Amino acid sequence: MSSQPLQSSGAPAPHGWEPEIIAFCCNYCAYAAADLAGSKRMQYPSNVRIIHSPCTGKIEMEHILAAFEKGVDGILVAGCLEGGCHFIEGNLRARKRTDHIRDVLDQIGVGRDRLKMVNLSAAMAPTFVQSVKEIVETVRSMGPNPLKAATKESAGSL
Repeated sequence: MSSQPLQSSGAPAPHGWEPEIIAFCCNYCAYAAADLAGSKRMQYPSNVRIIHSPCTGKIEMEHILAAFEKGVDGILVAGCLEGGCHFIEGNLRARKRTDHIRDVLDQIGVGRDRLKMVNLSAAMAPTFVQSVKEIVETVRSMGPNPLKAATKESAGSL
């Protein structure tokens, strides 16, 4: 892969395309909010896959970058409210990491808006649902992850 930033092709997304989104959710708050949303039968897009994490502070940069490299279109990192992390500062470390990764995503041409972090309490099911809808809409407007096309091209040349 070249060291040049990827450029969006400008081509419209394929007909019927829906973004593939991963939501990393901390155990105590965000996952509980997602669970509450399910219990209340609140609807959010089905193209979001939730990954249960003990704490957002345990989500390393490599996890997020690897997901984008494999073609995921967007990622939501959902953690405890600031100051309310069950592991003291895990969500603060996660915020620093996501801010840094957002800068990297811009530098390589993927786009910073494909990654978002939110802070929730366990009772904030409506906020969780709204955050999921927002990331899906944002990524849908951006089109497919440019790394997905680059990965397919390099696989085809082997």
